Amino acid sequence: MISPIENEIVILLKHGDKKAITLLYDYYADAIYGVILKIISDEEIAQDVLQETFIKIWKNSKKYDSGKAKLFTWLYRIAYNSAIDKTRSLKNKTKNEVQIETSSVYRITSNELNQDVLDIQKHLSSLDEKYQIVINALFFEGMTQQEASEELNIPLGTIKSRLKIGLRELKKIYNP
Repeated sequence: MISPIENEIVILLKHGDKKAITLLYDYYADAIYGVILKIISDEEIAQDVLQETFIKIWKNSKKYDSGKAKLFTWLYRIAYNSAIDKTRSLKNKTKNEVQIETSSVYRITSNELNQDVLDIQKHLSSLDEKYQIVINALFFEGMTQQEASEELNIPLGTIKSRLKIGLRELKKIYNP
């Protein structure tokens, strides 16, 4: 059985009335915040996710179907999915961060550099452009193969093939 306030909120949501979001917040914010806090222990991030959740609720308010789920169930799913998405994005962000403090990249002395390969840019220009683009993206712009695939709009398999062929061609130049 649907409560009168829940019924009122559903009607307001369907009509895009901004009072609906105020009522939703008043009646459900604590419960939704509790759902988010079970997934994200950092209160500041959880508050951001709560705000994002209410934005998603408002943007999708006309899609709510009381025949498919109770209002709280629908709100719960949006909050839960938002919290999971945030957790995943935070994990991906920390996984992709470069740890400069522990990197030895900046500690290379000129004696450690292989003088034979310093002219690689010159030799790279002798390759077909399609191989140059991939090698440039991966080695000189620091992209991963997946990032290069997305940035260059080239399938990942093609990126890998072009890299392999391009490196094989460079090897012929350096080891004739």
